[in-house]
Amino acid sequence: MSCSGRPWSLSLVFLLGMASEGIKCPSRCSCQYLEVNCTGQQLQEFPVDIPLDTRQLILAANNISYLPAVELSFLADLVYLDCRKNLLGDDLDFTFIGMAKLVYLDLSFNNLTQITFSTFSHLLSLVVLKISDNPNLVAIEKDAFANNTWIRHLDMSRTGLTFLDTSTIRDLPSLRLLGLSDNLWHCNCSFLDFITWMMESNVHFPDADNITCYTPAGLRALRMPAVEAQLHFRCLTQLYKQDYVFLCLVGFCIFLAGTIAAWLAGVCAVIYKVHASKGEEEEEEEEEEED
Repeated sequence: MSCSGRPWSLSLVFLLGMASEGIKCPSRCSCQYLEVNCTGQQLQEFPVDIPLDTRQLILAANNISYLPAVELSFLADLVYLDCRKNLLGDDLDFTFIGMAKLVYLDLSFNNLTQITFSTFSHLLSLVVLKISDNPNLVAIEKDAFANNTWIRHLDMSRTGLTFLDTSTIRDLPSLRLLGLSDNLWHCNCSFLDFITWMMESNVHFPDADNITCYTPAGLRALRMPAVEAQLHFRCLTQLYKQDYVFLCLVGFCIFLAGTIAAWLAGVCAVIYKVHASKGEEEEEEEEEEED
């Protein structure tokens, strides 16, 4: 039995050796089963020869400024993509078009400037999204995460954001953790709705003590609970310039209507008196004729 089994064992070893030799791994990267790790290799471009069955791709701490959509679309089974600490800019629209299975995406510590609907709209399975530490990120479109209904962890701390529309976050039914600390929040009346949502939602906000206002100066460094109380007083009890203009217009219209009504009443009174005096004169003339 041992002699007859030996050729099979030798064949198995040979086949495994051939298979291991046939597995490609990008230059300067390390590869394990379904994982490619290129951390800290000073890569300038997206690596080539990534195995198509890769599930986890780590490109952290490099100098990559562009992610090619075509090459990424070949990695249809990818579920984990770590691109933190690179030079990625705002050209990410339709980049992830072929990555419907992606669950984890880390784009923190890059040069992102805006997030549009087309940036993540094809990531239908996304659960964790990290876009923190992008100091030039100043705009997130209202419907940017409309298709990412499975997101549970969203981190947008330490960016250049000054405003966020409430519906952008409120319409994420699976959201459980939201990072918002150390941003440049402009706490005006337009931001009151978002602050109120924060106070009433069941979402957890890590580092909540550092979710503060940056402007206006009178509210700088105040935490959101205190800001909500002040904005409620300012925004719901005070009038703004457009309110005064509206009230002036209403007052003018009321005054004009009153003036016109008084003029019409005067005209009607004069006409009535004229007709009344004519009637009296006619009666007097008739009496004189009878006499």
